[in-house]
Amino acid sequence: MLLRLGILVLIALFGFYLFITVLLYLFQSKYVFAPYREIEARPSEIGLDYEDIKFDSIDGIKLAGWYVPAKVKTKYIILFCHGNAGNLSHLMSTLKIFHALDLDTFIFDYRGYGESEGVPSEQGTYNDALSAWRYLVIKRGIPPEKIIIFGRSLGGSIAAWLAKRHTPKALVIESTFISMEALFKDIYPYLPIKLLLRYKYKTQEYLKDVSCRVLVVHSPQDELIPFSHAQTLYEGISSDKTFLQISGDHIDGFSMSKTVYINGLRGFSEA
Repeated sequence: MLLRLGILVLIALFGFYLFITVLLYLFQSKYVFAPYREIEARPSEIGLDYEDIKFDSIDGIKLAGWYVPAKVKTKYIILFCHGNAGNLSHLMSTLKIFHALDLDTFIFDYRGYGESEGVPSEQGTYNDALSAWRYLVIKRGIPPEKIIIFGRSLGGSIAAWLAKRHTPKALVIESTFISMEALFKDIYPYLPIKLLLRYKYKTQEYLKDVSCRVLVVHSPQDELIPFSHAQTLYEGISSDKTFLQISGDHIDGFSMSKTVYINGLRGFSEA
């Protein structure tokens, strides 16, 4: 009787394990990308001037972005790569911080997000970031040495990929993971992630070939991406680097650490 019960329990556990494995394989894009179409706010609503920009990705996808100028003439512009969820209209607090730092900002939506056409994909996000870079350098004539590439969460990996290919003034990666594989292994330690995962986002690998100055920003209280990921990324950077420790959770850490965060960004951007 006990043997039979044990066998049934093992079958049930295996069935559950198989169910979770299949679920992750089939629907992992939902874990990686969480786009939101509706634009819920615009910079003008928080008192910021801006240009509504439409530009083409290198593979022909129509993309949307905002160019938000600083209130005074500035030396640098931030090219911002946002995270996996929402769209650029959910980044009003971030735009206010960059504006307070007297930095121009170009923020864009990846394909499938906001008013950008298409469907999200890993290569698509790389293409879109590269296209945003080309828009600034070619269309607006901004020298690469005046551009700070800034990526948050998933956007940090995309920003690192871009900085590997084109050398900016500096790179900022905030709340970013070592790689998608490493992150999923932390979340699902008992699943065969290497076999299941279709997304790479190898941040650590990209950073090895980055030659500009790098700022790594992370909070020990980040509940989604462990602080150890930031420490590992920082240790692997061979170029000039700085670490900024903030506090708070993954979503609101930058705003919860406002003074520390702003001072850290100001010191890095002015160095």
